[in-house]
Amino acid sequence: MMKMKKLMSGVLAATMVLSVALTGCGNEKSSAKQNKAEGKVFHIMAWNEEFKGFFESYFAKKHSNGDYYVGDAKVVWTIVPNENGAYQDALDRALLNQENAKDDDKVDMFLAEADYIAKYVKSDATMDISKIGVTDFSNTYKYTVEAATDDNGVVKGTSFQCCPAGVIYRRSIAKDVLGTDDPEEVQSKIDSWDKFNSVAKECKDKGYYMTASDGETYRTFSNNKEAAWVDKDNNLVIDPAVQKWMDQADMFAKNEYTILNDVWGEEKQQQMLDSGKTMCFFGPAWYYNFCMGNAMDTCKGDWGLCPGPQSYFWGGTWLLAATGTDNEKAVAKTMNAFINDEKICSNMVEKNQQFVNNQKINEKFAADPDYGNEFLGGQNDTALFVELAKDIKFQNTSKYDQLCNEGIQQYYREYLKGKVTKEQALENFRKFIKEKYPNVNVDK
Repeated sequence: MMKMKKLMSGVLAATMVLSVALTGCGNEKSSAKQNKAEGKVFHIMAWNEEFKGFFESYFAKKHSNGDYYVGDAKVVWTIVPNENGAYQDALDRALLNQENAKDDDKVDMFLAEADYIAKYVKSDATMDISKIGVTDFSNTYKYTVEAATDDNGVVKGTSFQCCPAGVIYRRSIAKDVLGTDDPEEVQSKIDSWDKFNSVAKECKDKGYYMTASDGETYRTFSNNKEAAWVDKDNNLVIDPAVQKWMDQADMFAKNEYTILNDVWGEEKQQQMLDSGKTMCFFGPAWYYNFCMGNAMDTCKGDWGLCPGPQSYFWGGTWLLAATGTDNEKAVAKTMNAFINDEKICSNMVEKNQQFVNNQKINEKFAADPDYGNEFLGGQNDTALFVELAKDIKFQNTSKYDQLCNEGIQQYYREYLKGKVTKEQALENFRKFIKEKYPNVNVDK
């Protein structure tokens, strides 16, 4: 079973198909290639196998030799773990060498997360997908298109998923603490941060944790920031929303309402077992099957979903067309399939519990009285996500978001664990950002 998103990416390194040609060889002029047929290799870069699984299950054709093809092009993946920006570093090297790379080594399509999609969309490394035949966004969620659109209104990619998120709670613990496991009744008891914090005390009094990571609620706060991490003058900004998260994390740590653990940590993962003592986990639809493998294995059905204290979305994966690709048809075919092919989108909902980037399909399942998610005890989570998706706003983002979001949690945890003072933790965070991004002013 797939466990935690970041732990998985480490294992996936064994499957990397990282060609030495990405570091440079071949001097053919791009002008001489304009009239060439589609390339023989469809090269995709990603940081884990989440999309690769959907791609191979529902779209690409598998040949008898085990290889996958789109048209006549053999699919080759380069998968680089995401930790500490390693994927972006590898991707940047490949894209810088794109013009000089051999045809079979060119990057044709690559994946990007919400935390850094702007970096690539607002660059020449990505291309206008309308020019290769991707033009129908009538069923997609508006923010997914906005996130892939540059400052000139040019759309550079598509997403195969929409990511409204909520509170995934343990039904048996909720019943013990709150006297009910009904999603609407649980929601009424945690629909504000004051109520959520009060229930955390009730959980502690009953021998439970409210959350299994001090970073568990982080995205709920950070997704509602009023300013980007770095402003127009290149100053680092710790938004009041992030400061509210720090205050809550401090209070949760001092009262032992949470385990002090990375949001992708092994100790949190163990709390998803049937022996776990944690009531609440925060996440979108991709979180079930990609991060809650332990829960799927040992306590399927003992989970419910509700909106929680505050609307937010978390993550998402976009498919971007690399400038210089020699497989434009394969790129376009892939993008169109994962937003408009109703069979593919329906399979992803039914078989993988995804909330797809196709409103028509999601609304079909939301209205189906016979549809329910077995993991959630038969609850129709799609119906809830359809409503939550209406509140998603893609705003206040920057190309610095991944390491800022990861760094603040990492360094603040050192304070929560008593290793450094709060002031020192924040100073360490600023030094980290300055080291990664020398152009950013980190002075208070």
